[in-house]
Amino acid sequence: MFVPCDRGGGSASSDFKGFTLLMPAVSVGNVGQLAIDLVISTLDMTKVGYFYTDCLVPMVGNNPYATGEENSVELSINAEVYSLPSKKLVVLQIRSPFIKNKYRTFCQTLLSWVKSSKCARVILLSSSHAYQRDDEQLLGTPLRYLLTPDLEKAVGGLIQELNWKEMEKVAAYPGINDTEKVLHVPGGGITKMLFTESCSKGVQMAVLLKFCSEGDNIPDAFALINYLNEWLQLIKSEVNTSSQWKIPSSWRLLFGNGLPPALF
Repeated sequence: MFVPCDRGGGSASSDFKGFTLLMPAVSVGNVGQLAIDLVISTLDMTKVGYFYTDCLVPMVGNNPYATGEENSVELSINAEVYSLPSKKLVVLQIRSPFIKNKYRTFCQTLLSWVKSSKCARVILLSSSHAYQRDDEQLLGTPLRYLLTPDLEKAVGGLIQELNWKEMEKVAAYPGINDTEKVLHVPGGGITKMLFTESCSKGVQMAVLLKFCSEGDNIPDAFALINYLNEWLQLIKSEVNTSSQWKIPSSWRLLFGNGLPPALF
């Protein structure tokens, strides 16, 4: 459930009527989470609360978006909510993996909150194993999208104008029965389950994902956030480049601190 926090002496509202909810799937390369970091940091979004759940591994750490000593000591936990009313945008950042067998519970709790908070739509940023693509998925861009039927009615025309590629369905039984096709998102975490649940519950949801491999996934995050920006225009630009996005201070520690100079 959403628990608001006090900011500037006032209590944060839990009513996000008409807002777009942007969130990551905990998926291969953590691409969605890195992309969400770029959104929060660049737009200087305000933390308005956190998402209390027993479905995620507990964690606590310093403020990942610290800009100076005065706010570097603020604490962050595994699931926090940020808001930017001027753009009708609310972001749920997830920072820890899911506990085994808690995927469905989380999806149901999340979608219940989406409806109670009156969010207009949900956009899930995800990723999938590049090495598990079929022949059709090897062609063209590594970026894909999915729309629930309810969102298809609202934005289907716009998406067509962007010339995006929809996530292909693959054979349920390759080499045995290639006619039966199913949605398959290997390495995508809750992506498939959350999308399927949204379809059945009439929630307007889009999934934007990138095929990738584990490693330095910063370039993948920039590619995914530029892909999102083509649609939402979070930042104005004629050409999407990585230099437009503000890298959060926490990214300096993505690969550790390096060897202490005293060793040499």
